[in-house]
Amino acid sequence: MNNLNSHTAEAATQRRYAAAAKAQEAALCCPVEYIPDLLTVIPREVIEKDYGCGDPSRYLKPGETVLDLGSGTGKICFIAAQVVGMKGRVIGVDMTDDMLEVARRNAPIVAERLGYANVEFRKGRIQDLALDLEQLDAELLRRPITSAASFLAANELARELRLHHPLVETESVDVVVSSCVLNLVEPRDKSQLFQEIFRVLRKGGRAVISDIVSDESVPEAMQQDSTLWSGCVSGALREDLFLKAFEEAGFYGIRLLKRDEAPWQTVEGIEFRSVTVEAFKGKQGECWELNQAVIYRGPFREVLDDDGHRLRRGERAAVCDKTFQLYRQAPYAESFAFIEPLAPVKPGEARPYDCARTALRHPRETKGLAYNATTEASKCCDGGNGGGC
Repeated sequence: MNNLNSHTAEAATQRRYAAAAKAQEAALCCPVEYIPDLLTVIPREVIEKDYGCGDPSRYLKPGETVLDLGSGTGKICFIAAQVVGMKGRVIGVDMTDDMLEVARRNAPIVAERLGYANVEFRKGRIQDLALDLEQLDAELLRRPITSAASFLAANELARELRLHHPLVETESVDVVVSSCVLNLVEPRDKSQLFQEIFRVLRKGGRAVISDIVSDESVPEAMQQDSTLWSGCVSGALREDLFLKAFEEAGFYGIRLLKRDEAPWQTVEGIEFRSVTVEAFKGKQGECWELNQAVIYRGPFREVLDDDGHRLRRGERAAVCDKTFQLYRQAPYAESFAFIEPLAPVKPGEARPYDCARTALRHPRETKGLAYNATTEASKCCDGGNGGGC
């Protein structure tokens, strides 16, 4: 066992990935199938020396601004560049100089083949997306650390850079993606990592993360093995805790887009497999009463959403406007019927809504108390010739 007590997990990871940028390492992560047509413009060097466990680029849309965490030699970035197109933008963040060198050297080649350049690579740690390591390096060359006082000054410099010259600005990207990187971050930094993903996303943005998870908690002894750690194994979160980490950071609509049935690797009886998770940002905000209702379509008898609303199949649930609008979007829209009030609440007349409760909405609240219409039968049939519904 190579014990992590003698060096940090981050240092062990940097060494292994620096070596992998120079010579391909087949065992570093699990095989991934990419869309072949999107690989044709990418130089062979990038494809051979880039490592991952999933393809989050499959879930991107044209025109989006994408941030790839742990971008390595840039394969996912160069694929994403084609998906988001000329109007989109892709930013790769990595902390390993050798990986960045390969990515940056090949970026102009990809741009020339595509006919446009929409990818850039920045140096940083994915759990500290505000700190630009290249700016910090440049400043420390001018003001090297030679004493306790200069060490404290360097910490203050890092704080100033985060505040005034962030590597990735708050609420500046539409989608954060990564492939087999989050498990490489040390346990003490994982909470900050998910908070940073949340910070840089715009309201309405989402994270699409492919990573390795375990079916059981990883024992401390395995976590101390630097080879298992840098090999995307012993730093894996248990699969339920992986989803919970998104929830605790403030995400909603969290779902498994892909979960490999067979484990990628089994170590001491613990299964490690690839999953791809999608999580949305945007449920934060005030709740206002606009007399709206939703009906959960099923198939479950009842569900509990991320804000604690318990919704029973077929019942008219009262919701605030914020929840109503969230449900009309992915990933919820197909699960609900939506009922707007016949007479919209006028601007300035909306009342605060208590979202801590789940209540039913009486039909008269949406139709109006004085509603007394009688109408002819509508053509509700399915196109048959029977003449009746």
